[in-house]
Amino acid sequence: MTTPPKVRRDNDAKHGTVVLDEISKQIIEQLQADGRKPYAAIGKAVGLSEAAVRQRVQRLLDAGVMQIVGVTDPLTLGFSRQAMIGIKCEGDLEMVADELSAIKEIDYVVLTAGSVDVMVEVVCESDAHLLDILGKIRAIPTVRATETFVYLKLHKQTYSWGTR
Repeated sequence: MTTPPKVRRDNDAKHGTVVLDEISKQIIEQLQADGRKPYAAIGKAVGLSEAAVRQRVQRLLDAGVMQIVGVTDPLTLGFSRQAMIGIKCEGDLEMVADELSAIKEIDYVVLTAGSVDVMVEVVCESDAHLLDILGKIRAIPTVRATETFVYLKLHKQTYSWGTR
């Protein structure tokens, strides 16, 4: 008999917080270390059968708790310029976020509190490419100003939140 994942929704309906049991957290950690790790090996590490792990992973995916994706290194693919861009705008921020999300080079869009209204992350082939993207951003009618933070060196990047 397989053990269903202990995934329960918190009472906070606005955020839909999911509470995971220890085994589900361990499965996620195993997949964060190696997204291609066989379910049998994960099962051995967490004390479940391969079938139980497969079922738990599917439930975690179905619940939107995690995704299993391939993460690339932009530098090795010829994208030598990465930047975070702070955007000051007026009016409907959701509309601006939608327009920014439609720009293919923008891979991250977040509404913020503070000195800027929206932050976006871009991955570009060159400074000329970055300048072209800035032109697209500044062409959005309610954008008032941008501030660009060019990445000189990526010092740390992890995807391990949520398990400890």
